[in-house]
Amino acid sequence: MSQSTALLSSPQDSTLRAQVDARLRSIPDFPKPGVVFKDMTPVLADPQLLGRVVDEMAAPFMGQHISRVVGVEARGFLFGAPIALKLQAGLVPARKPGKLPWRTRTERYALEYGEDALQVHEDAVGPGDRVLIVDDLLATGGTADAAARLVKQLGGEVVGFSFLIALDFLPGRERLGRDKVHALLSY
Repeated sequence: MSQSTALLSSPQDSTLRAQVDARLRSIPDFPKPGVVFKDMTPVLADPQLLGRVVDEMAAPFMGQHISRVVGVEARGFLFGAPIALKLQAGLVPARKPGKLPWRTRTERYALEYGEDALQVHEDAVGPGDRVLIVDDLLATGGTADAAARLVKQLGGEVVGFSFLIALDFLPGRERLGRDKVHALLSY
């Protein structure tokens, strides 16, 4: 795998990138052979580092009048909730089928290692809502693209996407629109 590169520019950003990179664990052959899973739970365990990560993931969207943050199940919830608070926006959980208790919209998508679906409540986003989609990892972009299609079905505008990690050897940035994607780390 290529060495980590930053989408950040200041010396503080480089320090943060190095600290996050040092805390990530690479788990080979998870969830299937050939996949190297980036485990970010050590980042979550450090409250100061987690706070700085949330600040950096939210920073490009400050002042953009975000009204909803869609957190993609499940690790997107971990970053989506504090980012929503920071942006003074509502949180919309995008969940796997059968997990939400009310009427939902569903969008199917392909993963780099299978197929799945996302659902949101049909009243979670409405016309005029400016939406940020948050998840931990951008790979092929299928999951985030499904979330974006749900937002658009409900009348919202996708302002951007924020990820902890982007795997730039996969086509996720191109699929979502390179100018809309922010990632703290790129590999």
